[in-house]
Amino acid sequence: MEMGDTLKLEIWELIGLTMAGASASNKLLSLGTKIVAVGRNYAAHAKELGNAVPKEPVLFLKPTSSYLQNGGAIEVPHPLESLDHEVELAVIVGRNARDVPQGTAMDYVGGYALALDMTAREIQSSAKAAGLPWTVAKGQDTFTPIGSVIPTSMVKDPHDLELWLKVDGETRQKGSTKDMMFKIPFLISHISSIMTLFEGDVILTGTPPGVGPVKAGQKITAGITGLVEVQFDVQKRQRPNSS
Repeated sequence: MEMGDTLKLEIWELIGLTMAGASASNKLLSLGTKIVAVGRNYAAHAKELGNAVPKEPVLFLKPTSSYLQNGGAIEVPHPLESLDHEVELAVIVGRNARDVPQGTAMDYVGGYALALDMTAREIQSSAKAAGLPWTVAKGQDTFTPIGSVIPTSMVKDPHDLELWLKVDGETRQKGSTKDMMFKIPFLISHISSIMTLFEGDVILTGTPPGVGPVKAGQKITAGITGLVEVQFDVQKRQRPNSS
């Protein structure tokens, strides 16, 4: 075998290993039973919506049926005209976790991902005013667009990542995970003291400031600088024909 052939073989082996690793990582995501989202984890975001800065994490649940793979289309349900974008670092749980101490919490992280927490702000505002849950505003199909799982080995410090989001090429959000008020070890410990986190569950760690509306026909691109980029179209949800 000539040197050129050897190099080609090594390259294809590397590609195969990379694809296998990505497949295994994304299989991890498919195992999850729930998405635990953390609200108001960036002080500047809490303030931009007129909310008090929380003294402990504000938690809510989203169903895994709200996932949307990279390249898919976010659907704006009738009769809404827009949804708000919120870019977030997702933490994927690597093994079952219950009553985990902060000191060992990072051992339970199986990977990371870039995710969006799409929000029907009008519905959320009405629910909040009435003291009702946010499920309808946060949990509809396509309301959790998410990229491929990033292995922990590729993330040197999850508390020093730049998150960004653009709409039609215009920067809307740019912030650092350094500004999270409740860090990942605390979140894992706190959440696992309330409910068991299963392998493949996702924690959405909150969004930096700059959230805003997107409408049908627009395109969202978002990413973690130096690691990943995702993109999603926005469209109106097609209403089923009534019989």
